[in-house]
Amino acid sequence: MAADPGLVRRWLLLLLLHLVLAAALKFPPGAGALSISIRPVDNITVLIKPGPLAQAERFCRMCAGRNCFSERKIQPGEQFTFSFECSMPEKYWVLVVDRYIDCMSRHCPFEDVLLQPSGLPKLNRTFIWDVKAGRKDALVLKFATWLRQVEPGDACHDQVAYKIGSRFATNTVNIGAFCRNGPVSRVKVQGEVIMTLQLPWDSKLNTSGFKIESRDSIKRLCIIESTFLSESSSTLMSANYPLGFPEDELMTWQFIIPPTLRASVFFLNYTKSNCERKEQRLEYILPGYDNPEVYSLKDAQPMSIPGNFSLSLQGCDQDDQNPGALRLLFKVDVHYPKNEDNVSFTIDLRREDMNVTIYTNTQQSGSHSENTPACSICRSTRHCGPNVTLASGDLYSIMILCHEKDIPNNVKMIAEKSLACWKSRTCQNRVFPVAIPQSLLGLPVPLHRFIWKITAPEDTNIELKAPTLKLQQHIPNQEHLCRGSYSYAINGTSPGKTLTFGIYCPGGAIEKIKIRNNVTISLKTFGKGFDDAVRNQDLKLVFVPAMKEDCIFTVTPAPKSKVYLETPNWVDGLPPYMNVYWNISIPQKKIAQLQFFSERMDVTCDKAWAFVHVKEQRPNAEEISRRNDESLPRTIDMHHNFWVNISNCKPCPKKFLSMQFAVTIADRKSALAVIVGAVAGVLAVVTVIGIAVCCIKKKKKKGNPQTPMVGVYNTNVNTQLPTKPGVFKKGRKNNESHVYAVIDDTMVYGHLLDNLSGPGNAEIGVYQPFSGAMSSRPPSPPPISSFRKMSKLSTTEESSPPMTDNETYTFAHRALEPLKSNGDTHVSGNGEVDTSLLGKKELENSVL
Repeated sequence: MAADPGLVRRWLLLLLLHLVLAAALKFPPGAGALSISIRPVDNITVLIKPGPLAQAERFCRMCAGRNCFSERKIQPGEQFTFSFECSMPEKYWVLVVDRYIDCMSRHCPFEDVLLQPSGLPKLNRTFIWDVKAGRKDALVLKFATWLRQVEPGDACHDQVAYKIGSRFATNTVNIGAFCRNGPVSRVKVQGEVIMTLQLPWDSKLNTSGFKIESRDSIKRLCIIESTFLSESSSTLMSANYPLGFPEDELMTWQFIIPPTLRASVFFLNYTKSNCERKEQRLEYILPGYDNPEVYSLKDAQPMSIPGNFSLSLQGCDQDDQNPGALRLLFKVDVHYPKNEDNVSFTIDLRREDMNVTIYTNTQQSGSHSENTPACSICRSTRHCGPNVTLASGDLYSIMILCHEKDIPNNVKMIAEKSLACWKSRTCQNRVFPVAIPQSLLGLPVPLHRFIWKITAPEDTNIELKAPTLKLQQHIPNQEHLCRGSYSYAINGTSPGKTLTFGIYCPGGAIEKIKIRNNVTISLKTFGKGFDDAVRNQDLKLVFVPAMKEDCIFTVTPAPKSKVYLETPNWVDGLPPYMNVYWNISIPQKKIAQLQFFSERMDVTCDKAWAFVHVKEQRPNAEEISRRNDESLPRTIDMHHNFWVNISNCKPCPKKFLSMQFAVTIADRKSALAVIVGAVAGVLAVVTVIGIAVCCIKKKKKKGNPQTPMVGVYNTNVNTQLPTKPGVFKKGRKNNESHVYAVIDDTMVYGHLLDNLSGPGNAEIGVYQPFSGAMSSRPPSPPPISSFRKMSKLSTTEESSPPMTDNETYTFAHRALEPLKSNGDTHVSGNGEVDTSLLGKKELENSVL
């Protein structure tokens, strides 16, 4: 019986399906033949090993022909062909690719690192690059896709994870674990680098994502560089975190911050180690600071940092018995500043030979506050900070990130310009303006200081002129202050020393200052209205032939003005042997009163003498000179232009020479009136004293009965007291009764005069005063004892009756009577009679 053809075809189809199904069950999809081939020069090893499930031999064997393996390591120059006896080997097996790179020699591959070998099976893969470098060398790893640091054990959302380590001998330090898409753009690692990349089985990434950029020297464990492009935050941690930071190591984090953003640092977790030597600390390099700012772990960290900065962690030598652990976990938050404006302007220095620095006041405070953010100055998107320096020869666009109303108080500008004379024949007697360039006026940033540095050769000196405004010297202790919107500080500079000539401002009497040294002029602004006031400044510089004097001031005071002046280097005193001159002019029909404010020069000299000389500028003028040990005149009236010269000695230590004086201009008439008034006052005082003395004497004569009356000697009266004839045995020639011990200068003696008609008009003669020694007290008659000793009268003389109180001790005119000579009278050559003295007893009994 013939078979049904349709039934046969059905049976054949079922048989074919069965065979296909059996083959499918016997040979699953993942069991196809795989091959891994490694070239001998690649220095790569590949390890195929079971994954974390550890059940590969049971559910998915790896076989090569009839041989099956629990793991297989493929060496350089080897090819391995194998297959998995399961459909999903990625669940049971992993690949570890280890590559060795030698950077000890010159052949270090500074290029992108490739994922080798190619054609690997789709398993979870771990690539390890062991890059060998010298102990003092550092390899710079640059990432194409920037990284984000995570704590150990944290998973990356795309399962692509990096791990960076460093190996020293047998010790390995974990720099950190990272995921993709973060701010970490570079990592510099010292010594041998262990770089690890983990990829999932289904990753389509065909590059490593980093390159060995260069070899450097950093003298620290590592440097992690983070670059922020917009508002974001990043968490970073110390090496070996959460384990302890390596002992006595140093690592650094660098942060690149856009000019429009600010950065703040927050510590999330930290612990300290037990230090035996040194101290663990943090060091910040903040924008605009040359030196590190040191913080401790417990301090509040910087906030609102404008611009790039770095943070370093320094470990210490730990206690062997109880080392503890230094660990740090922190966060950097990058954000837009609050309450800030962007103020933009340009500064044109293409035709100006000067340098300009714009800075904020906060750079010297050493502190940052979240509530008071510092201003930031930018001249490009990558050059921002609290200060910016602009060189001459270019046009600059400046942007200030700060609240506009805070700019005048928080942002300042300093400029510096050099004026040099290299050849005297080309620059002597040329006039150079010392003025602020117009390009620095009217800017949003106020000019705080402008400095001119002036240099000249040895045969040339420097003269500063202010012919219109003139200069006033700032002398605080005399309350003579500069009150305008700017002032000049003038200093002399020479090798090894700096000489301060003082602070000056417009509106005074100093027209010129001639100086031997090189000069630095510093214009400082204060107050408002500077831009308007400085447009009229007329200070000029002239290079003049050299002079012998150290410094000459030319002073031209205005009428009825008072000019205050002081010696240079007021605080430290004039340098030894320095000579300073003031050439002072006096307006017509005026006089000048020169006044020194100290009684002496107040300097103690070790060698030589210090002098003050004053001399009028006229022929045969007398020079007034005082040495340092002599008193200075308080006031000197000068009628002509005059010089004041102060020359120093070599002072003793701490006994320096500093002097101040003033010149007052007054009218000649008023000065003459003062002189006449002074003389009249002196004469009035003398007159009053004379009248008082006369009154006192007269009162004493009237009130003292013992004071003898002063009479007028008159020879026309017979002064012979009643006595007996023949009492005096000796004549006047043989008698010493006419000798006086004392002649009272209050008595008036004179030549004998002619007879007068009336007895009350006795004529008085004038006598020369006594030329011997006199007492300061009014003179008085000598005591009686003196007469007793000097009288040589005979003991046989009889006493005359004493004079009574009512008898006047004067001489009156009487009628002349002929007298007989008994030896007791003396007749002068003109017939006048001179009586002899009183007898001894009459004298003793008389009432004086």
